[in-house]
Amino acid sequence: MDVLLIGGTGIISTGITRQLVAAGHDVTIFNRGETDVEIPDGVSEIHGDRFDHDAFEKQVADVDVDCVIDMMCFDVDDADSDVRAFGDEVEQFIFTSTVDVYHRPPERNPITEDAPREPAVSDYAAGKIAAEDRFRAAESNGTFDVTIVRPWSTYGEGGPIFHTFGIDTYYIERIRQGKPIVVHGDGTSLWGPCHREDVARAYVTAVGNESTYGETYHVTSEENITWNQYHRRVAAALDAPEPDLVHIPTDVLRNVAPDRTEMLRDHFQYSTVFDNSKARRELDFEYTIDFEEGVERTVAWLEEHDEVTVGEGDAFEDAVVEAWRASTDDFLGRFEWDG
Repeated sequence: MDVLLIGGTGIISTGITRQLVAAGHDVTIFNRGETDVEIPDGVSEIHGDRFDHDAFEKQVADVDVDCVIDMMCFDVDDADSDVRAFGDEVEQFIFTSTVDVYHRPPERNPITEDAPREPAVSDYAAGKIAAEDRFRAAESNGTFDVTIVRPWSTYGEGGPIFHTFGIDTYYIERIRQGKPIVVHGDGTSLWGPCHREDVARAYVTAVGNESTYGETYHVTSEENITWNQYHRRVAAALDAPEPDLVHIPTDVLRNVAPDRTEMLRDHFQYSTVFDNSKARRELDFEYTIDFEEGVERTVAWLEEHDEVTVGEGDAFEDAVVEAWRASTDDFLGRFEWDG
């Protein structure tokens, strides 16, 4: 098929671009052209601002494709622009949503694709929910067939390794040096990273696959681990010492560092498991890259591109650990119990 990929050089979309070409599709990518990523031979490029809707719609007006994959739609205004640009012009529209659309904490695990989405847990989630609804409304009007993909924590070459304070790469050196690592809560909430190559493969399988029209899919990890296990596996992947995990309540971390804990607030604090059985059944989704292998590959890429840096974030985490341990010692010293 002729495929237009809006994005094409991000963590997931780089993998999609390469796998689409390998599968024999004709591929055009639309992005700003500012990311230094090697584009496969034969891929056409259009450079522009996807969020300047008028300009975007003019630029893609003459692009003749069968399928559009949008990695850059974040709200209903972006979705409206897609409908205007591609309505009645393409056969299939694949929208990249997110598992963040679900209300959390969930009523039950594992979460299936029909779980409640309201109330939204963040502005980002609200935008994705509104976009999903806009595309489904367009589909019901016969505009185009829609496939929705909801990834979770996707990582890989070109992206970071997450930790409690976000995405700063100083974390990698802390792990290597055996320095204390702050972990939110008691470290037993669940997280599920999935390498971008596995996620991308599901998108490529969906292209032109009529059984996926009108459907929504989870494409997430099948290695659901606690945050304690997460940090230990990062250490094992980097051949580092057993990590010294310092557990601090999430609400304390939020009060101490609101600007550094937005991802903790919106994502990391929740314990969730997502049911991938539909994607396994209909998209041949398979989890093939285990977390330790994925970490090795991701960190190797970061080092090759000189993107492992140690800065102010490292000193901040040292200060948090020191203050927490001092206050804990003080608390224990003040509290005596004879019972």
